[in-house]
Amino acid sequence: MSASPAVRAAVSVAAAHGLRVSAPVVLRDLSNTLIWLRPAPVVARVAAVTAVVRADVAAYLARDLAVSAYLADRGFPVVGGSAELPPGPHVRDGFTLSFNRYVPVDSSWTPSPADFAVLLAELHDELAGYPGPLPSRLPFDDILGVDPSAVLPDEPSGIARPLHGDAHPGNVLMTPAGPVWNDFEDTWRGPVEWDLACLRNTQRLDGAAAVAAYPGDYSAAAVEAWYEVRRLHTACWLQLF
Repeated sequence: MSASPAVRAAVSVAAAHGLRVSAPVVLRDLSNTLIWLRPAPVVARVAAVTAVVRADVAAYLARDLAVSAYLADRGFPVVGGSAELPPGPHVRDGFTLSFNRYVPVDSSWTPSPADFAVLLAELHDELAGYPGPLPSRLPFDDILGVDPSAVLPDEPSGIARPLHGDAHPGNVLMTPAGPVWNDFEDTWRGPVEWDLACLRNTQRLDGAAAVAAYPGDYSAAAVEAWYEVRRLHTACWLQLF
């Protein structure tokens, strides 16, 4: 079977930078297409559905690389951009893509709610000093045609801070070195209750128990209010698959 256009685009960019790719493997094909460029320790992230929803999808990929580079420089465990070639973003044959380092993953691993709560609190502590620009209403940019004032929670949510933006266990990978965070495209500056609402909404573990175990300060009422916004956000994305 011939390679898909997304795979061909990723291999073409890699080849242009001298990277040998003999057996590319699609690891995931959802909002983005993730392609392991074997035998190189590189994964291409090719914008798929995200390129349909997000007009400037390159800015999202650039933010992922910038935030993960900041965290990596501080010694925080993240996947991060590839060192084998310029991580991007790149544009080739109509596709926008970036390159991350490949890490072996134990897909059977699922953290306990309490463990994940601690991992998220640690991430929030490290993100607090992020100096780069971040959007201030990112989830609403994805909910096409929705007025944020119509769905914003009335419950006060505290001071805006850098967030992961899509904080669920699927974005923490278990590697031989331990758990590492991944996918910072949706990082924005907002209330901590948004990340906790994302966690509350997950099907991968008991989200409510994980939120209850979160060791930082938050408003439980605000989490529930933002949870309704997260459910709307998720429903809009699911219409695209």
